[in-house]
Amino acid sequence: MSTMPLPKLETLLVKFDGSTALVTLNRPAKRNSLDQELILGLTQTFEALSADDNVRVIVLSGVGGHFCSGLYLNYLEEISQFGTLENLKDSQQFLDLLLAIYRCSKPVIAKVQGYALAGGCGIASVCDLIIADDSATFGYTEARFGFIPALVATFLLRKVGESHTKDLLLTARFLDSKEAHSIGLVNKFVSADELDKTVDEYVALLTKNSASSLTLTKGMFEHLGSMSLGASLNYARDLNALTRNTDDFKAGLAKFLTKK
Repeated sequence: MSTMPLPKLETLLVKFDGSTALVTLNRPAKRNSLDQELILGLTQTFEALSADDNVRVIVLSGVGGHFCSGLYLNYLEEISQFGTLENLKDSQQFLDLLLAIYRCSKPVIAKVQGYALAGGCGIASVCDLIIADDSATFGYTEARFGFIPALVATFLLRKVGESHTKDLLLTARFLDSKEAHSIGLVNKFVSADELDKTVDEYVALLTKNSASSLTLTKGMFEHLGSMSLGASLNYARDLNALTRNTDDFKAGLAKFLTKK
């Protein structure tokens, strides 16, 4: 069990449904936009949930029909006055959030309705799975106002490849859930009335699996992408050996052999 406290913010709700943590952005009047407080709160939340043995799956969503529309207007105005060191610190804080989600030991599902734009789209991109309904609109819109989504690009390249990443980042265009699915950004898209059911089905699939296997599998993806073929195979060999020594594997194998 984690001893790390969860932040108490009006703009961030955390509830538990059995072993599932439901993390919800709660600024509906501003389409769940981000400010520094919410970025830090999300980072702390994912770090705490990652360390909590009672949590098996995390679902990230937004209230009011939108996922997250990017940075809050007031925060953008504040950023415009930052100097170099302040901008570097601010950029590091957003990177810390992306890594807290990407490296979370539990599978993270982004449940997307409405806008997932700019930084909001970036947050969805680092989740393990994106399940979206037919209202979802994705967009890396930073180039429209003179910024670049450099941090997000690193993760997006791994997810959809260079061709699609260049298209999305250079044009800053919107894409619907159907197109997002066709390029591999979204794992599954459904009608609005099927979204809850579909997310629940994925949660059920994930919670049936070994917790240690899911954690090790998640960690594997970060390492394999930067290795040569020989190094990746050696890493995979060592990981296989490690997995065979886990309690989950021994219990699962014993259960399987008993059924034979």
